[in-house]
Amino acid sequence: MSTGGTGRLAGRVAIVTGAGRGIGRAIAIDYAREGAKVMVASRSRGTVEKVVDEILNSGGTALGITCDVGSREEVNAMVAKTIEHFGGVDVLVNNAQGFGTAEKPEGSTGYHPLETFPEDVWDYTFQTGLKGTLYGMQAVFPYMSEHGGKIINFGSGNGVTAMKGSAAYNSTKEGVRALTRTAANEWGRYSIYVNCIVPTIVTDSAHAFFESRPGVQDKLINTIPLKRWGDVERDIGPVAVFLGCADSDFITGQTLHVDGGQILHA
Repeated sequence: MSTGGTGRLAGRVAIVTGAGRGIGRAIAIDYAREGAKVMVASRSRGTVEKVVDEILNSGGTALGITCDVGSREEVNAMVAKTIEHFGGVDVLVNNAQGFGTAEKPEGSTGYHPLETFPEDVWDYTFQTGLKGTLYGMQAVFPYMSEHGGKIINFGSGNGVTAMKGSAAYNSTKEGVRALTRTAANEWGRYSIYVNCIVPTIVTDSAHAFFESRPGVQDKLINTIPLKRWGDVERDIGPVAVFLGCADSDFITGQTLHVDGGQILHA
């Protein structure tokens, strides 16, 4: 993969989806700080422009694009524009995930009993989660199969612990972990590294989730040995940098639980 300049990601080109806020924003900013040229992708033009301006004003290199990861055509266009503008793509971070339905998006996964789980919510969750992740991976494959690359996917502690009322989200995130391992197994011969992060982080989505489930936040903090929630900039960004740079060149097919030890209680 391309190298040069300064920083752990110097000379590399990265795409970060869902980069308008939360985890994606933190990763995009950390990547630019470490020397990467970053394609900032999100469904909202306003948040995209804000993050791009933040990176540019700090001396980094970034370009923004609106992209619905549930659309294969839009994902393909995102990757094509990245390669056209920056000359390649070395790192793909599949962070975006939609909730609710296409007609009525929500801020987080709602509570739906399994026996009456709405099919439209199920389909949209998978379309923007598991399928959206697959679309991104397939879109970068033609380039990465010739040049190598790093793919970082995102799972969820909800899937690991089988959170009640979140069957679609749990299933799509566990599907992403299986997809990650399969891709690592099949694509390792191309020097494509594929790993998954499972974070325990309080983001806007998490706040919405906790508001819909009173008492859950207090209950969950007791399952974290470090007794604190993760921070997107302090805890997730640096891990994503590690997985995107040469320091992780013998790591693939793995799930990294960036959760303060919460996995110990799963």
